[in-house]
Amino acid sequence: MIRAMLAIPAAGLGYFFSAWILMIFGGILSDDLGTKPFGYPTSLVLTIAIWLAIAPVVGAIARSQRIPFLIRSTGHWRTVDAEARMER
Repeated sequence: MIRAMLAIPAAGLGYFFSAWILMIFGGILSDDLGTKPFGYPTSLVLTIAIWLAIAPVVGAIARSQRIPFLIRSTGHWRTVDAEARMER
């Protein structure tokens, strides 16, 4: 329960930190890439665009490589693996 409550603030902090890192590396590599250094607001927009492009891919990979998990059915715990779930 606590982990779920802390997931959203952690994602927010990760987002702002990722944008800051992108801005820093964008400035460092601007001469090599042939671009102008960009500020933090532009970095925030670029980070959201990157996250929106990568999130579906990460979700698909995570779904395809799930480890078996336990479910509770009629008072008994049993292990269900990915193949058994896909057959249903």
